[in-house]
Amino acid sequence: MKKSKVWILMLLMLSLMVGLTACGGDDSSTEATSEPEATSEAGEESAEPDDAEGTETDGGEAVDLRIGYFPNITHAQALVLKDQGKVEEAVGDNVNVSWTSFNAGPAEIESIFAGEIDLGYIGPIPAINAYEQSEGDVNIIANASDGGAVLVTRKDLVLEDAKDLDGKKVAIPQLGNTQHLSLLNILKENDLKTVQAGGTVDVVAVENAQVQQLMDSGELDAALVPEPWGSVLEKEIGANLFLDYKEVWMNGEYPVALVICSKDFKTEHPDVVEKFLAAHKEATLFINENLDEAKEIVNRQIKEASGKDTAADILDAGFSRMTITEVLNEDAVFAFAEVNKQEGFIKEVPDEQIIDTSLLK
Repeated sequence: MKKSKVWILMLLMLSLMVGLTACGGDDSSTEATSEPEATSEAGEESAEPDDAEGTETDGGEAVDLRIGYFPNITHAQALVLKDQGKVEEAVGDNVNVSWTSFNAGPAEIESIFAGEIDLGYIGPIPAINAYEQSEGDVNIIANASDGGAVLVTRKDLVLEDAKDLDGKKVAIPQLGNTQHLSLLNILKENDLKTVQAGGTVDVVAVENAQVQQLMDSGELDAALVPEPWGSVLEKEIGANLFLDYKEVWMNGEYPVALVICSKDFKTEHPDVVEKFLAAHKEATLFINENLDEAKEIVNRQIKEASGKDTAADILDAGFSRMTITEVLNEDAVFAFAEVNKQEGFIKEVPDEQIIDTSLLK
């Protein structure tokens, strides 16, 4: 009799365990993560992410799509998409979309490595570095904007030729970023070297927001900065435009912002990525066909993230110095990578698999 009760009890316990396991398998909810504040290539202040919690709908298990971006004009598609809710509309009710604002490429890359975001708008150099560091787990899936950077000098310094940078102190936003490598290429083409490399050009990393004061006081001779900072320096302290965006490198046909995606997310949810890219392409068209309205949206989103308005003439100048396009100049990516390697920031130029635009229709 005792044996019989034991067997009954064991059967009941087994049945209970099976039931609990089945219930646990239905709970597929996940919570979107927040990213702490960081500092950026463009020097804007970061905003808090829009939190979204995964749920389950009639269509099956829900997917969380977590997007990173910078609150600046070179990430115009991100700002338009966020403002208009077009990604949410494109991916459907079964996908929970959240946006996280970053101020630095490395911070965004750390977040994608940590599994906190799935795709994001970012500069080409962090994208290249991410591909190498992750051993191929991050891909470039589309372009966002080209050009968007200028080389200016303080108002009392007029240069006739790039060789005149000899002996000058030049600011860039961040060591190893897009503007830094662009400047290094300019120096190389003019037989100049940085002080750090035994040459005469003192290249220093300065936050964009600090360049104005240092240049106005004479502590900086020149700066290669992304928009809208070049336009700000011209307007506020009378800085001279030395090299316009088409003269900095490759006739301005190089990415200043592009879109990257976690390889795992792209493999697991190609339909979601394809729908996102369709919305990204639609936003590109909208900006180019409705530029005045797009500028208002961009300004509104920058103000929401940073608390700062951007003057209309600054926006006009900034947009005139870049091209909003989803079409990626792949040669430019590898040109950046080559300089990146020569300067010791990466060990090898990435292979062709760094770029996968197959889902951009």
